[in-house]
Order: sequence, then structure tokens, then C-alpha cells
Amino acid sequence: MSNIGLIIEEKSADIGNFLVGRLLPFREKRAVGPFVFIDHMGPAELKDYQNLDVPPHPHIGLSTLTYLLEGSIFHRDSIGSALEIKPGAINWMTAGKGVVHSERTPEYLRNTDKKLHGFQIWVGLPKHLEQSEPTFHHIEADELPVWEDGDIQYKLIAGEAFDKKSPVPVHSKLFFIEIKTKTAQKISIGKDLYGEAAMYVLDGTVNIEDNSYGSKQLLIAKNTKLCEFEMSENGTVYLFGGEPFDEERFIFWNFVNSDKELIDKAKVNWNDQNHDAFPLVPGDEEEYVPLPKAILNRK
Repeated sequence: MSNIGLIIEEKSADIGNFLVGRLLPFREKRAVGPFVFIDHMGPAELKDYQNLDVPPHPHIGLSTLTYLLEGSIFHRDSIGSALEIKPGAINWMTAGKGVVHSERTPEYLRNTDKKLHGFQIWVGLPKHLEQSEPTFHHIEADELPVWEDGDIQYKLIAGEAFDKKSPVPVHSKLFFIEIKTKTAQKISIGKDLYGEAAMYVLDGTVNIEDNSYGSKQLLIAKNTKLCEFEMSENGTVYLFGGEPFDEERFIFWNFVNSDKELIDKAKVNWNDQNHDAFPLVPGDEEEYVPLPKAILNRK
């Protein structure tokens, strides 16, 4: 009997002037552990006149995790953070009761050809932190746990697994793991995982119970403890998961919460540009992403 509970095909979505492959949420699976939203950006070749420009937009009730494989993004937020994220580093922003941020191509790259490839992820917050003060943390690439087992390389991007802990200050029990192979390998790591688990195949193929899966698919396990698979040579996969929350998390546009009333309040505050609830982003105050009208009146 197969341990694959669901196969989600990557589907394209638009963020500003950039197409991404959206993996979660999916109508049959709204979350995996505390992960409620996963976007795979690129890989994209951007010309000298093409840039990533996502103007200031709001969040509540979640943490955002940005992890780049190629390229660069300049992050600004209403807390006052302003820095460039490069491949291998982590931006971890916890919105809590409300934060605003923008993501743009850095100035020095705006008139050159460039690449952009990575993941943008939303992680739900435990109920008692959904109204916390917003925070931002940047973790450099060389701070993450990396280890090898023969021709297999592991990187613990966030959370806890394999008796190791990432320095990313997560708020619940979760894992985000990168696995790379030089040669074809059998991977058996169920004993090191917990809660719910999903796998995204980036490079190469994965064979599970005589079925082969390639890129642009998110595979969700029925039983995390039975997590066994074979990876092809020069393969790369990412594992996401952890302990799910007791309460359902609702998602409306950029807002995540267990309380729909707080989401409705955030809609009105953003639509009215209430800067007490959603402060301006220093250095990026001239524009913002308007609340879609269809979202304002949707319950």
C-alpha cells in the first residue's frame, strides 16, 4: 500500500511581475504541519529591464521564510529592517499582529541580466503568538547545520531533526530540510521526522514503491515514519513538515489566523491604510499593494 497520500502538481501564480510555482495551499490539503503556503520561485532569467518588484504589502498571524538558491532580493519592512538576502541565507519575519514588507531587486542589479530562484514560505503561528509584536531575523548561510553521509548531503534550513537544530527562531515544532545526492541513493529517514511531511523534488527523480516522481511535484506522506525513497544521482529534494496545530488556520489574501474576526479587521485596516495597524515601510513609502476588492467583502 502506497505511503503517498497526495501528489500536488506545481501550478503557476503571479506575484507582481513575476511568475511562481504555487505548491500550497491546495484544495485537498490546506497545510502540512504548520506550513500553510509554499511558493517555488523560478528558476527565472531576468533581463536588464526586468526586476522583481513586490511593493509593500501586509501580513498577520504567520512567519515568512525566504530561502534563495540563486539571485538576490532586497527586503524592507515596517519594523525598520532593510537588507539584501543572497543564496543560502534565511530571512525569517514573524508578522504577529501585523507587519508590512516589500521585496525588490537590489539597486545595483536593476540594470543587469540576473537570475532568481528560491522558496517563499508561510508558517502559521501558535494561537498565543498570533497577536505578538512583529520581529525579523536574518540568518547567514554558514550558520545552518550541514552534514554528509557518504554521497548524501543534508542541510537543516529551519526547525529540528536528526538531533540537530537550525538557528532560525521558529515558534513551533517543524522541519525544513534540503537533501542532495552525488550518486543514486536510498534514503530512509522516517525515524528522524515527526508530525506531517511533504517532499518537493527540485532536481533529478525520486522513486517510491516502484513509482518515479520528477520535479514540480509536492508529495505528501500518509505516514511520516515510513518516509523511505530512492534519489537519482545529482538529485535535490526538500522536506517540509512538523506538528500540525490543533485549530484550523484560515487564509485570506496575505492574512493567516485562527480567528476570522482578526482577518476581517486586518482587511479593513489595510484597505483604509490605517498606519497604526500597518505602519509604513521606511525607504519604500511611495506605493503599496491594494487590497483586492473581492477579498474585502469575502467571508
